[in-house]
Order: sequence, then C-alpha cells, then structure tokens
Amino acid sequence: MLTQSEFEAMIADASKRIEGDISWREDEDHSPAVEFRVEVLSNAGHPLTLKGSYNPLAGSLSYTLIHRAAGRVYALDMGKDHRNPSGVLVGEKHKHRWKEKYRDKEAYVPDDITAPLTQPVQVWSQFCAEAKITHQGMLHQPPSASEMDPFS
Repeated sequence: MLTQSEFEAMIADASKRIEGDISWREDEDHSPAVEFRVEVLSNAGHPLTLKGSYNPLAGSLSYTLIHRAAGRVYALDMGKDHRNPSGVLVGEKHKHRWKEKYRDKEAYVPDDITAPLTQPVQVWSQFCAEAKITHQGMLHQPPSASEMDPFS
C-alpha cells in the first residue's frame, strides 16, 4: 500500500512529467463526456497515471492522479459536491489528497484553481502547477457542448 510519507514524497517530486500532446476522446461508457488517460513519468519511477474527464453538458471536470497500487491519490473535481467522512459538505470545486486514515475520501476547497470548469485547458495548467507536474506538450481543447450535444 501507500504510506503518508511515500505520498508526500511523491506529490512533492518536481520531476513528475507528462510527455506529448493530449487529445480528448469519447468516454468509454459512451456518456456525453470526453476523457484522456496518460502516464506520468518521474525520475523516481512513481507508478502513476493521470485521467481527465470533462462533461460540458453536465458541467463537470475532473483531473485524477492514480497510483497503480493505491488508486486515486490526488484529484480535482469541479461541478459536483462531495461529503467528507466527517459529514461536512465540500463545494462543487474540491480536491482530494491522499491521507492514510481516509485514503482519497476526504476533500478540501482549493484556492489555487481560479479558472472556471468551462476552461478545462486553463484549469489543467493550474492543476499541473500545483501538483508539480510538468506537461511537455499541450492539452488540446475538448469539443464544445454544442459539438457533443446529440440533440443540437
């Protein structure tokens, strides 16, 4: 499993990087969302992937850092409320950060994400900066809601 000190070292590791351009693809469940999944490289060889999911029709955006053994260890969710194990309701913009006691179940409201979920590329830049991930490429714009709406 993943200890708290291992998580803290991994999240602080500024050698984390994603190489190449990223394009959004149709959701594998054929929902109106688009998504991507990329490998996160690092000098330490952390077993990480990153998944993005965007649904402009539902008004939701997520960027999720996934550890091969522990699952989701760090994430940004926008457009959906979250209730912490303590019962406290966290707003529609929140981050999950691994803690041994709760794993990924506890969230907090971040002050470093200022772009709205309707600007997923700008949110991506802010998320990567805070998570100490260098993206050596570009994240392409996802299709607009009107391009994705089957009834338009």
